[in-house]
Amino acid sequence: MTREIRKTLILNPEAASSAEAPALKKKGRGWEISDSRLDALHEQAREMRRHSTEAHKALAEKFSKADLGRYTFKRHAVVGSAIVDFNCHNLGLALAIDEEGQNDALAKRRDKSLESVGIKVMRIAASDILDDIDAVLQRLTTTMRDRITERKAAARAHKAANPKQSYDRPKPRGERKG
Repeated sequence: MTREIRKTLILNPEAASSAEAPALKKKGRGWEISDSRLDALHEQAREMRRHSTEAHKALAEKFSKADLGRYTFKRHAVVGSAIVDFNCHNLGLALAIDEEGQNDALAKRRDKSLESVGIKVMRIAASDILDDIDAVLQRLTTTMRDRITERKAAARAHKAANPKQSYDRPKPRGERKG
């Protein structure tokens, strides 16, 4: 009979006292993460999806019924060295549900790390989701609209700063020559 040994991931005391986000390296999909650590994060996210909290389940149900077009939210997504409750890759927006008794120092460090690479983190209290989910969804909609506006403005600024750079979308299969 084999016994499963679980490791608890703890924050390095020296890193916890540092207010700065970790520097990016060219490892682990752009973050300084070993393959084994990345595998452990994905396994932990899988476990979190299997055993979600009530607030998480309620929000996930709303997302599954909503038609958000190309802006979809993935549950318990691994982003860099963090696991966020929901992630919208197209918007660069992560949702973090604040549960009772969680480590605030770790959450703040994770948020700084994500924001340093352009991912906005929206924090939502679990009690708000359970008490008034419509107000939470209204706040989220406003945040999504603001984020879309920011991203479009950044794209226009990039295009103006780099006029010789262009990108042509590939033609649909029926229109290709060859």
